[in-house]
Amino acid sequence: MDDIWGGRGGGAKGAAFALVIGAGPAGLMAAEQIAAAGLRVLVAEQMPSPARKFLMAGKSGLNLTKDEPLERCLPAYGPRAEQLRPHIEAFGPAQLMAWAEALGQPLFTGSTGRVFPVAMKASPLLRAWLARLERDGAVLRRRWRWRGFEEGRFDFDTPGGPVTLSPGAAVLACGGASWPRLGSDGQWTRLVPADVPVHPFAPANAGLRVDWSTHMARHYGSPVKGGALLAGPHRHRGEFVISRRGLEGGGIYAMSRAVREGAPLHLDLLADLPVEAVHARLSSGPRKASTTAWLRRALNLTPAQIALVMEFARPLTRGPELAAMLKALPLRHDGLRPLEEAISSAGGLGWGALGPDLQLMDHPGMFAAGEMIDWEAPTGGYLLTASMATGRAAGRAAARLLEN
Repeated sequence: MDDIWGGRGGGAKGAAFALVIGAGPAGLMAAEQIAAAGLRVLVAEQMPSPARKFLMAGKSGLNLTKDEPLERCLPAYGPRAEQLRPHIEAFGPAQLMAWAEALGQPLFTGSTGRVFPVAMKASPLLRAWLARLERDGAVLRRRWRWRGFEEGRFDFDTPGGPVTLSPGAAVLACGGASWPRLGSDGQWTRLVPADVPVHPFAPANAGLRVDWSTHMARHYGSPVKGGALLAGPHRHRGEFVISRRGLEGGGIYAMSRAVREGAPLHLDLLADLPVEAVHARLSSGPRKASTTAWLRRALNLTPAQIALVMEFARPLTRGPELAAMLKALPLRHDGLRPLEEAISSAGGLGWGALGPDLQLMDHPGMFAAGEMIDWEAPTGGYLLTASMATGRAAGRAAARLLEN
């Protein structure tokens, strides 16, 4: 390994080194913990540059986390909340914010509690992070594609030819299976030991496919605000957008799990009004007007909202049942957008294979972190928070193993 370090890192403890596979947020956070302990760490990234999905997410404003207490944060992780609890408890929103500010990135918190860098982009934070990792002695190798694993040896295809490494500890941070063009292609599922359970990937934080009638074309790009989405026991206040291909946006993404599990989706168009108030307004509205004018004047519905009503609820009747329908408009769709178009993925490496420190119980010295583990969360800072929290936990556990 001397040729890889090129003579640097002579003060590192011992000859053993750690390998991190994947240079996304989870992998870089794991490498940071190992390097900070004075240990040698090599990060192998299959793409030409690190953290491509992180950079893409930051193009529209990097939502780092959500500033809220642990007990409000954890429910976002659904059935995996308790598995993630100790890691987010140790490195949750407050710690993540302090970490970013220590990298020289001032932050601000929006009205909904979402936290962003003042620069809004991911690139300044990533540059500062990579520079600190290099100063601490971490080595990043690009275009290193993991090809196989056997008895503690990891095989890679690299620009210089095949390389086999035998690290003292390894952190797998290979990502999920969404946005494969950015590196998260899920191919690692063929490389982990055969006895490690891997649950099939499925789209999360994905839009809905809708085969619109022609009259909807004029509303493509229109936001739908002020409503609440309903799916099974779940209710979520959130904005979404009518697009050419269906329905997109944070409100829809938050219901991905429920929709994927088969719950019908409904929209409460008037989330701040009880059904009785909706009926009273309809009863006092201009009943001789056209249906569109009647809904607009009586309830102040927008053209986009009215278009959804006409798309999903015709033929309309003006009886008392209309108020109930407007409080639970059925949003018929053809399912979630494909996995490769989703913001994130559900599925991955099963929690049953992992110990409390994220070490694979049947494979000592091998740890897992980030979206390759089977958990999911809505957008809003929750994805990055858990990815970095698990990366930190796995990195610290790998460092402890090397130090002993």
